[in-house]
Amino acid sequence: MENKMEWWKQTSIYQIYPWSFQDSNGDGIGDLQGILGRLDQIQALGVETIWFSPFYQSPGEDFGYDISDYTAIDPRFGTMEDCDKLIKEIHKRKMRIVLDMVMNHTSDKHPWFLESKSSKENPKRDFYIWRKGTKKPPNNWISMVGTSGWNYDKTTDEFYYSNFLSFQPDLNYRNPKVKKVMFGILDFWLDKGVDGFRLDIFNSIYKDENFRDNPSSLRYFPTPDNHDEAFFQKKQFNLNLPESFAFAKEVRKHISKYKQKPFLIGEVSGSDKVLKSFLGEKADGLSLVFQFELIHFDYHAKFFKDLLEKNEKDFPAPFVPTYVLGNHDQRRYIDRLGGDIRKAKVLSAFQFLARGIPIVYYGEEIARKEGRISNFLGKDPIAKMNRLVPLFLSNLLGIYINRDNCRLPMLWDESKNAGFSKESPWLPLGKFQIEDTVLNQKTNKDSLWNHYRSLFQLRKGSVVLKEGSVKTKFSNNPDVLSFERILGNKVVIVYLNFGEKETKETIPKGSKSLYQFGGAKEREGILQLGAHSGAVFETILKK
Repeated sequence: MENKMEWWKQTSIYQIYPWSFQDSNGDGIGDLQGILGRLDQIQALGVETIWFSPFYQSPGEDFGYDISDYTAIDPRFGTMEDCDKLIKEIHKRKMRIVLDMVMNHTSDKHPWFLESKSSKENPKRDFYIWRKGTKKPPNNWISMVGTSGWNYDKTTDEFYYSNFLSFQPDLNYRNPKVKKVMFGILDFWLDKGVDGFRLDIFNSIYKDENFRDNPSSLRYFPTPDNHDEAFFQKKQFNLNLPESFAFAKEVRKHISKYKQKPFLIGEVSGSDKVLKSFLGEKADGLSLVFQFELIHFDYHAKFFKDLLEKNEKDFPAPFVPTYVLGNHDQRRYIDRLGGDIRKAKVLSAFQFLARGIPIVYYGEEIARKEGRISNFLGKDPIAKMNRLVPLFLSNLLGIYINRDNCRLPMLWDESKNAGFSKESPWLPLGKFQIEDTVLNQKTNKDSLWNHYRSLFQLRKGSVVLKEGSVKTKFSNNPDVLSFERILGNKVVIVYLNFGEKETKETIPKGSKSLYQFGGAKEREGILQLGAHSGAVFETILKK
C-alpha cells in the first residue's frame, strides 16, 4: 500500500531550539556545527522533519525572534556555509528541514527600521506602522504581552506599533513593497532547499486599517488557544483579521511552485473556526496550524477521547490536526505529570497514534524537566518585565512568565555539562540524574527515549497510521481509551490505560501485535493492561 498524501500530511516534527541543543566551540551557546554532530542521533530516533527556531542574524534580545537580517546566519551559531551543510546533511539522511520565519516583525536594529525611524520622508517609513499621537497612544491596542502596543519615538514625534515586545516593530503588510521583499526572503531559503516554514504569530500580520479601538473584555489572562481576548480587551482589530486569512492563501500559492512541495505551519490562536479560516475553506491556506489544547491536558481518558472526536469533527480530511505537548514558550509537560514516566509514555503514545502530526520539542524524549530560574534572574525579556513576580505565584496563577525554564540545555551524556558544552552553558543545566541523559536512556530498553524511538519508527513504517481515518471504540473501563486507525482493509487498534488499576480488553481474532509498553500483555485474544500502559495491534478486515 503506497502513501498517496502530501508528505507533510504524514510527517512527524522535532523542534530544535539552537541555543540549547549542542555547543561545538565552547562558548556555552548551541550552534549549527553542534547540531550537525548530532544528526545521526536525531535520525536514529526516527525523526522525519526538523523544525529549527531562528538562527538568523539577531541582537538576541528575544533570542532570535528579533531578526536584523533574514538572509544571514548569526555568528553565535556559525556561518552560511554551516547552514548549507546542515540542509544538505539533513536531506542526505532522508529527513526534511523547516525554518522558523518571523514575518510579523523585525528587530528594531534591522536596517529597515533604522531607516524607517530616521525621518517621515524616508522610503522605508511605510515599511512599519507609524501613527501620530498626542500625549497618549493613537488607540487602545494591547500587545500580546499585556503592555500598550504603541511605542513613542522622539526622533519623528510619532508612535510605532509592535504586537509583541517593544523592540520588535511590526511590518506593514498594507505596503506592497513589504510583501514583495518578504516573499523574496522565502524564495531565498526555498532556493537553498528548505522544506517549509513555521510562521511566528501569523495571526498578527494585519491590523485594522482604520485603527479602531478594541472592545473591552472581562478576561485578563490569555490562554494558549485564545490570545485574542486578554488583558481586559478583545483584540478584534489587531489579531485574526480577514486580511490575514487571505494572506495565508497568498503565501501558500507563492511557495507552491517549488519542487520540494514545501509546507507552512502557522502559530495562530483562537477558536477552531478561526484556525480553519487560516487553513482556507478549500484547504488552500496554511498547510497546518498549531493546536494547543493538548498542552493543557487533563490526564483522563475522557479528555483525550473528546479531543480526538472534536478534531475529527472540526478538522476532517483533507485537513490534518496537530498534536503539541510543548515548545519554546510553554512549561514542559513532564512537570505537569509530576515526573511520572509511565504517564509520559501514555501521553506520547496518544500524540503519535492519533490522526494528525505529532510535534516533539527537544528533550521531551528524555523527560527533560522544567528549570527553576526565578523571574528576577531570568534572561527571557518577558521575565525581565515581571522581575518582581515570584515564580511560585506565576505558577499558581497558571501564567508562564520565564521561558528560560523550558529552554535548558540538552542532556547528552555523563561528561562535563552533560555533553552540551565544554564551558559554562548560557542557561544552567538544572537538577538531573545521569539516568536522564540520552546516552544512558539509549541503553535502557524501558526508557522514555526508547519509547519515543518506537513511536517514531512505528508511525514512520505504517501507512495506516500516516493516512488512515480514526474511530473511537467502546471500552467497559472509563480509564481506557481505545481507537482504530483504518485504511482500506487494514486496521490498527490502539489501547491506552490512563488509570491506576489493571484492566482487560478483548482483542479481535487474528490481530498482530505491533507494540506494547508499560507491562501490557496479550494472551489468547485477551489484552491485560497494567496501570498507565498501552498496546497497538494490526488486523485485516474480512471482505
